[in-house]
Amino acid sequence: MTVAELIARESIRDTIARYGHCADTGRFDEMVQLFTEDGVLEIDGRGANRGRAAILSFLTQTKQTLQAGAERPFIRHHVNSILIDVISDDEARAACYFFAITQNGPDHWGRYRDRLVRVGDRWLFAHRRVRLDGRKERF
Repeated sequence: MTVAELIARESIRDTIARYGHCADTGRFDEMVQLFTEDGVLEIDGRGANRGRAAILSFLTQTKQTLQAGAERPFIRHHVNSILIDVISDDEARAACYFFAITQNGPDHWGRYRDRLVRVGDRWLFAHRRVRLDGRKERF
């Protein structure tokens, strides 16, 4: 493994971690900057949001839904088993699992499948696919 690949892997891990922290703290303006200008956030069963403006709109609506049904709204994403394949100097793929907890306990869980590209010295999501494996029943 080369030094360049090690740097790429660590930068990609940072992008993945920042996504979760931004989501959990509602910093969506910062979160969409983790995507390329024309990046895609695809949620299985809910379609694809293409471009930063569409992603920001989707995230804002999701936040409002979470807040409406919660006495003390918060969410915490736990991400693990991160697998990164550096394809070239400018492209990589990543896969990992996530588990989200809200004030009511376990909420939803699944997998992220990502295609990332290098833009300057940063690695950004060109495409992030969110696949839900399960969720808490809503009453």
